[in-house]
Parts: sequence; structure tokens; C-alpha cells
Amino acid sequence: MVTTIQLNENVKSALGKLKSNKETYEQVILSLMKTAEKCRREQEQLLIEGYKEMAEESLRITKEWEATDATLDFECEELIPVKHLKGMK
Repeated sequence: MVTTIQLNENVKSALGKLKSNKETYEQVILSLMKTAEKCRREQEQLLIEGYKEMAEESLRITKEWEATDATLDFECEELIPVKHLKGMK
């Protein structure tokens, strides 16, 4: 089934500039939709890769701090009076 859609003249003109001699407006629109979907997928993939890198960095930092956490507890026990340490662990 073929449907007619209304376009402003400037939109039709812009679509006309995008099409080749024998290409239809429908083919131009489908090509634009395909390009938009490809860009969306690429952006999504870049976001996923970025979040993976951030998660790996966060995990690395957490592991670094885990090693210092044990030494901080030991050092703090010598600096803080025992009465203030009750209930902290």
C-alpha cells in the first residue's frame, strides 16, 4: 500500500538534493533511516566500551585501596583513643 505524506517545500528540496537521478524519495528516506540506525548502533557501542573502561579503572582503583585499607586500620588504632574506636568495626 502506498501512502502520501505531506512535506514542506524546503524538506522536499533538501531530499531532492540528496537523491541521485533515478533514486526515489522513498529510497532517499530509507537510506537516511539506515544511516541513522548505523550511527545509533555505533554510538551505543562506543558508550558500552567507555563504560567497560570506566568499570575496569574503578576496579583497579578499588583493588589498590583494598591493599591500603588494612594498613590504615592498623595505623589508625595507634592514633585514635580506644574509646572512640568502639563500635567502628
